[in-house]
Formats: sequence, structure tokens, C-alpha cells
Amino acid sequence: MNELRRALEAFTPCNEQERRDRELLIAALDRLDAPLTRENPFAHFTASSWIVNPVRTHVLMAWHNIYRTWAWTGGHADGESDLLAVALREAREETGIQRLLPVRPDIYSVEILPVNAHVKRGQFVSAHLHLNVTYLLEADDAQPLRPKPDENSAVAWRTLDEAADNKEEPFMAVIYRKLNKKIRGAD
Repeated sequence: MNELRRALEAFTPCNEQERRDRELLIAALDRLDAPLTRENPFAHFTASSWIVNPVRTHVLMAWHNIYRTWAWTGGHADGESDLLAVALREAREETGIQRLLPVRPDIYSVEILPVNAHVKRGQFVSAHLHLNVTYLLEADDAQPLRPKPDENSAVAWRTLDEAADNKEEPFMAVIYRKLNKKIRGAD
């Protein structure tokens, strides 16, 4: 957890949301029991990927079976403190893409994400928070794609504007627009 703490402390927020969420993520490491596992039913760490093509015009997204919307890839830390490794593993599993590279190894974005109560694999999951760390990854958009049927039913490259047009989850549209703004200003 010390490496994760250092990475969060080194992260430079781009706006008030990231500044406040970064503070809370660091506090969660200090104050929550088992913040890296789902054993904490109230809040736990996750890692997400914003996967762009080499020319930064498209983002790789998956059609999420539970939320019925196009979404970024990612998953639970499940005890792993190397969240970049989690983000890379989840991206490969959820998209079928094998050749992924971090654009840079440091944290790209942070978010505290509300998760509504839902049923997953026949089990009820109470509402909780994802303490999310996002990484910017790059993949060749000519690689073959494969969905992960137990989590998503499609994988596709979407333009930056299409990715941010998330009417099903307006809160995520705000996050995706923020990520796109960083892409347009960073490279």
C-alpha cells in the first residue's frame, strides 16, 4: 500500500473533483479496513483504463452487461496494490487486446464512483463506492477484439466524443469528458 500511497501523493489533480477525491483516496488507505479488497463492503479500490489508439482519436470501450452502456475497462484491486497491473489485466480480459502499453506509468486520473445496488452472477451486491484510479493506456486499433461475455457483450473503438456521450450514466459522461480533455491537452 505504500507504493499506492506514494503514487497518489505524486498525482497532480487537474480540477477540484480530482483534488478532493485524491485526498479521500489517501485517507481511505489510512482509515478503512481492507480498502484493497471487497471485504470492505462500503468502499474499496478499483483500477480503470482509458485506452486510446496511437493517434488519440478513439477510445476502446465495452458494452457493460449490468449497466447497459458503453464503459471503460477496469476492475477490483482484490488485494493487489499495483493498480496499473490491475488495469492492464482487466483491459486484456475485457477486450481481448493483448498488446497494451501504459502511455505513462503514473496515475492519469482519480475518481470516487458510486455503485448502485445490483445483482452480479446471481448474488445481490449492495450499493457502495469504488475508490478508482485510472491509467492511460495505448493499443493499436487494428488488433482483434473479443468481449468477455460474463461482463460485456461487445467491444468497440469509439470516437472521443462518442465515448463521452453517455446518456445512460450522466455522471460517467462527466468523467469521460474530463479524460478526453486531458488527452486533447496532453499530447
